[in-house]
Parts: sequence; C-alpha cells; structure tokens
Amino acid sequence: MSAALSALATQLSTAVSAAFGAEYGGLDPELRAATRPEFGHYQTNLALRLAKTLATSPRAVAEQLVEALDLTGLCEPAQIAGPGFINLTLLPATLAAGVNEPVAFAPRGETVVVDYSQPNVAKQMHVGHLRSTVIGDALCNVLRSVGYEVIRQNHVGDWGTQFGMLVEQVLFEDLAVETLDIEGLQQLYQRARKHFDADGKFVELSRARVVLLQSGDAGTLAIWRQMVEVSLTEFDRIYQQLGSPLTRADVVGESAYNDRLQGVVDDLTTAGLLTESGGALCAFLPGFAGRDGSPLPVIVRKSDGGFGYSATDLAAVRHRIDELQADRIVYVVDHRQGLHFQQIFALCRAAGWLPDGVPAEHVAFGTVLGKDGKPFKTRDGGTVRLASLLDGATARARALLDERDALDDDAKATVAAAVGIGAIKYADLSSDRINDYVFDLDRMVAMTGNTGPYLQYAHARLSRLLSKAGETPGRVTVLTEPAEQRLALLLSGFGDCVLQVAETLQPHRLCTYLYEVAAALSAFYETCPVLTSEGEVRTSRISLCAATRTVLQDGLGLLGISAPDAM
Repeated sequence: MSAALSALATQLSTAVSAAFGAEYGGLDPELRAATRPEFGHYQTNLALRLAKTLATSPRAVAEQLVEALDLTGLCEPAQIAGPGFINLTLLPATLAAGVNEPVAFAPRGETVVVDYSQPNVAKQMHVGHLRSTVIGDALCNVLRSVGYEVIRQNHVGDWGTQFGMLVEQVLFEDLAVETLDIEGLQQLYQRARKHFDADGKFVELSRARVVLLQSGDAGTLAIWRQMVEVSLTEFDRIYQQLGSPLTRADVVGESAYNDRLQGVVDDLTTAGLLTESGGALCAFLPGFAGRDGSPLPVIVRKSDGGFGYSATDLAAVRHRIDELQADRIVYVVDHRQGLHFQQIFALCRAAGWLPDGVPAEHVAFGTVLGKDGKPFKTRDGGTVRLASLLDGATARARALLDERDALDDDAKATVAAAVGIGAIKYADLSSDRINDYVFDLDRMVAMTGNTGPYLQYAHARLSRLLSKAGETPGRVTVLTEPAEQRLALLLSGFGDCVLQVAETLQPHRLCTYLYEVAAALSAFYETCPVLTSEGEVRTSRISLCAATRTVLQDGLGLLGISAPDAM
C-alpha cells in the first residue's frame, strides 16, 4: 500500500476509535479510487457499514467520522456524498510525494514454484503454449519483484506411451534421429500414429518398447535422448524469439519423476488412500463425483501396471515441497485441467505431502479463438504453430514501421520484433486470463486503443521528450492542474497494482493500470505544456514525465514486453 493510502487508512481507523470506540477501530476502511473527478481521489463506504452495526443513520455516522478525522498535511477537508460516502482529495504535496517515493519491496523469505509452458517433445510448440508461456513469464516477473524467490519449472512432456511408438517407428524406418529437425520429428509422429492405428503387431512392439524405455534399455534411451535434444533446441529458439527467460535449466520433464512413481504408489497404499478398481490403483476422494453421482477416481497406476500423468504430477508436488522447499505452488495450465488439479491437490493434502499452509493454485486460462469465434486453427484446420504466429506478428509490425521514416533498417528490425511480439503478449495478458480471446493481429498491432504498441509508443514519446528537454529530471514539486494531479495519483498506485497482481495472479490488472497511465499521460500532454513551460513548473513536469516513463518501462517489463525508446 502506498504511503498516502496507508496514512489515510490509519487516520480513518483512529477516527472510528475516537468516535465510536476502540472495538470498531480495526475495520478495514476499504478505500477505493473515486469513480468521478468531482468525488476527489478516494472514497470509503465505512460509514455505511458502521451504520448497520450501530443501527443508526449512515449520514450521521459519516458526520461524526469526518469531525474526528485529522487529515492535516495529507488531504483537503473530507466531503460527505449521498447516503454517507466519504470523499477524500489528497493535497498536491501528498501527490508529489507519492510520485517521488520509489517503489521497493523487501524480500519475503518465501519460495514460489511456477509450473508453466509445458511443450511436448517431438511436437512443435503451438498457439496453446503461447498463453501458458506468456502468462507464466509475467507472473514470475511480478512475484519476483514483490520479494519472492521464484523457481520456474518447465514440465516438458518427454515420457509415456507415445515414445514407445516413436522409437519403434524410428527403428522400423532405420532413421538417424539426429538428422531430423522439429518438423521432421512432427512428421515422424504423424507416421507413427498412423502405423499404430493400422497395425496390431506394431502396437505390441510399441508397448513393449515403452517397457524397455522405462526400464532403462540403453539403445531405446539413446534414440529417446536424441529426440529430446532436437526438441529442446527448437524450444530454446522459440523462447528466445518470444523473449522468455525460460532455459534448459528450468526444464524438469515428466521423465525426471520416473524413478519416484513407484514410491508414490507405495506411500499412498500404506496411507490407505488407494483402492483397486478394474486392475488399476485409484484414489477416491470425498467431494469428487460425476454427473451421475458416481465417484471420480484419480488413477495413480493403470491396469497394465504403467503410470499416467496423475502419478507424475503427484511426484512433482512432493519434489517441489520436499526438495525445492516451496512455500507456494502455481500451475499455469488451461482451464480444462481444473478438475485434475483439484484432485491432485486434494490427494496430496490427504497424504500429508502438501501442508495446509502452502497454497497450491491453478492459474487457469481460456482458449485462443479465431475471428470466427471458434478455436484458432490454420486454414486447413490444423493447429497454429507458435513460430508462424511470432514471425507473422513481427512482419506485420515491420510493415507498419516501413510506413514511417523515423528509423533506419537495422533499428526497424529490432523495433519490429519488440512491437510485434509485444503486441501478441499484451493482447494475451490484457483480458482476464480465464476468458477466451480472439486472435486478431490487425487489432493487436494497432497504435491506438488498449494495445501493446499504444503503450510502447507512449514510452517512446516520453523518451523523445526527455531527450529534447536537455536537463536531468529531479523531483515532482508542482501539481496544480487536474491532468497532472490525475497522472501523479495513478503513478503513486504502481506498487499497489503490482502487489495486487502477485496476490490474485491476474496480470490483466497490470495491463489495465498501464493503459490508464498512458491515457492520463495523453490528457496531460493536451493541457500541460512541458518543454515550453518555465522555471519550477517545467522542472516538475519533466520529472513527472520521467516518473511516467519509468512506470511504463517497469510495468511493460513485468509483462515481458520491451519498451523501445523510438518507434
């Protein structure tokens, strides 16, 4: 909470205690930004809530509160509106202090593990991986900024029955896997799938190959490792293009837990949490039932003795708690896995593997849609590959920059990548993540409206202005115009916004905030001359512009978006 908000909350609590008794002083004033300029900067409905408890008139309560409220040096005299709302307007000096106050968070001494991206070996990354990666990166950035120790975990799909099928197809075709690229692996998978569906003998060989893989057969593992290497090389390239900090050091694939799966079964059996059902070992947890009322199991070991992804996810939770010492666990996975994670978390808590004091949160997200409102597909109905999306966005941004003469070719190439990739990221992050959104590249790269390029341009425009100013920004000291007061008020709320995102894991809140800052900046430009103003007013406005640029740059950085100095 900013210093001004904290001071307001303290003064309101003190006033409540003075007017109505100490037993009411702990009530949260629930200060909210005023909805209209004439209502000041903040509002509280504290009087209305107190009136219900005291069985008296809200307006009378508000009058007593205002009389007891000491806002000296902080606010203008409080105003009562409507049935008993209290409106508060900060003094210009208070607003200036909020801008000049640096945003800093102390280390929490807590570790958060964030599981995200999760591409599959032998397959190209597609549009579905975009959301997990972009949201996960933003959340990691925000959580780290507020003082968490953040551990990224890229739970790559590199194990399971499909790899028996793939290895067997490699042997059938006598292929040298190391000569394949990711497209070659994808085509190999498609051929193997057709072979598997058409040939019963190949099915038997593939299943036997899975056993060899899981038991550590040297020849099988060698082919598997080559497929993993080709895939990770491609993932590295995509992450670099996307501007994601994910590296191979963050990859902890399904295979990493293979040796732990039998221990998961043994410990759950000892705890009496598994039941045999149709040859499989399952956990039936209270509160989980199908539409017909029948219990919904967590299948920990399949009837053929193999392990599915539930066993792997259980082992991953144990690893993150016992070895990574997580104080909070976050999974960025699409909404269709909601029930799965509810069951996994419940089973881990029942087994004592996930302590009650450790939050385990599923950060669910919706689907990327085409302009037709259906899941985003290629023209022939195939999955849209992430590489083609990123290339297309960069090309579209370059075409727009080519219409301008402000940059040379090398600079245009750099800025086009920043704008194109930033446009895709911002479009993904700017709506509530649980909602589906339409992938419309024309709208994403637009320089107007709530888009990434609009914010990037606001930053570039500030950079140009500050370069022209020819003086080192200092402190904001003069805030007489409503437009500059509005901008200053927004800037002082940056830290609160970042904290809110860290708590709710909703990055769209930061996008909304940054867009409001950019819009307030535009209004400031219209009514408050900067370079042509004089004296202390000029110095203060230059400093306000510098503070705005810092917030835009830092905010975009938390979202994983570059902020070019020229566009």
